[in-house]
Amino acid sequence: MELPPLTLVIPVYNELKAIDATIERCERLLENLPAGSNVLLVDDGSTDGTRERLASLKDSPAIQAIFQPRNRGYGAALKRGILAARHPVIAICDADGTYPMEKIPGFLESMISNDAAMVVGARKAGETPLVRRPAKAFLRWLAQHLTGERIPDMNSGLRLFYRDDARRLFNLLPDGFSFTTTITMALLTEGREVLFRPIRYRVRVGSSKIRPIRDTANFLMLICRTALAFNPMRVFGPAGFFLTAVGCVLLLLRLVLDKPFGVATTIAFLVGGVQLLALGLLADLVNRRGNQPPSGNNAT
Repeated sequence: MELPPLTLVIPVYNELKAIDATIERCERLLENLPAGSNVLLVDDGSTDGTRERLASLKDSPAIQAIFQPRNRGYGAALKRGILAARHPVIAICDADGTYPMEKIPGFLESMISNDAAMVVGARKAGETPLVRRPAKAFLRWLAQHLTGERIPDMNSGLRLFYRDDARRLFNLLPDGFSFTTTITMALLTEGREVLFRPIRYRVRVGSSKIRPIRDTANFLMLICRTALAFNPMRVFGPAGFFLTAVGCVLLLLRLVLDKPFGVATTIAFLVGGVQLLALGLLADLVNRRGNQPPSGNNAT
């Protein structure tokens, strides 16, 4: 099986301590990728000397640097690289040394042989910092409920996907760290094939750019927004059935006890439940008519 070349996009922000090792790893990786593959290092407005280091790179068609005029965010850097990518298959990886980019050739083979839309390097749950595990576990449970699929790792920074899929979803994909979460949910709710392959997560070089409270809140909002965009009944359905069920129980109690209590509350629950169900059905109908997923992938 002949594998297509790919473009590896690496967002970079203040990674001076790790950037030289990252470039060396990219050089070794290219030796094991199909001919013509290339690497784009997207500097997102670094201020620690990383920008100057990337500017000193020798002109090469295989490893190139792109410079954002200012810091715009992880997702924005990925979008810039995706727009500049020369190949239909995109790989992404962080620049801090945490992800085993040597897994990319195997991911590419799995992606093509299984006709998958995306391959994700899934970290073990125990490799997440202890303080972030409860929030990540809740967000993963919510995402799995809303997509109806098992998601071992929804925001891993090591993955392969198709350029056209990403560009089609650009309006939905955020400029921050939630880019990976959103594209995972978007493809799963479209019914596309997403493969998860186990990887070993390493200790990062330098300091993390994650802001736990703010980024967790953004993840929660984006999970719900993505579900509403692709599978609204997963959101409106349970809420509507719950309110309707409560209203029916209250109505039954009134009939059995023959006492006029809670009339306004009963009506509010019943009407609210029916409205949510109707809204969910209407949104689902609009989605099914307007968002027809592609039937396959094209790696040519």
